[in-house]
Amino acid sequence: MQSIVNGKKFGLATVAGLISGCLVHTTLVAFGVSAIIKENDTLFFIIKLFGALYLLFLAYKVYQSKAELNLTSDDIPKKSTTQLFKQGFIMNVLNPKVSIFFLAFFPGFLFSDTMSIVLQFYVLGLLFMLVSAIIFSTIAILAGSISEYIKQHKRVGFYLKWLQIIVFIGIAIIIFTSEK
Repeated sequence: MQSIVNGKKFGLATVAGLISGCLVHTTLVAFGVSAIIKENDTLFFIIKLFGALYLLFLAYKVYQSKAELNLTSDDIPKKSTTQLFKQGFIMNVLNPKVSIFFLAFFPGFLFSDTMSIVLQFYVLGLLFMLVSAIIFSTIAILAGSISEYIKQHKRVGFYLKWLQIIVFIGIAIIIFTSEK
């Protein structure tokens, strides 16, 4: 929304804050959960189960929502890039959904029996941050064009809604079927 209303520089500032907040979540998961997960198969299963159930819940909530996208710029206050960076960082760090996502998603993707679990969590966290930065930055840069396209093509919301549902269900299946 910041890119649409104020320009791509402001959207990218928000993206930088959001991505930086992922470092906090990665660190919490790497040091807080890794030792427990390493020693407790039951806890690993519970985290996988709740993570998969949470993603299925999100898919259900998206299913219940309208497929319309509202792209109005009413009541969007102008902030500095520093304020937007801080806002993005705080939004990410204080969002319990991100913590739950990291807790549920990352343990299922540990990839080595010989590499440190902490290092594996940081590799996953950095990959997540890189992919997110590319996607969010692309959206921020292209927001003006995208918003015009979406305004002209009302069915886009329908397709985005179902894409989101499929992704949530797919990730839930991957998490639940993953091995330690």
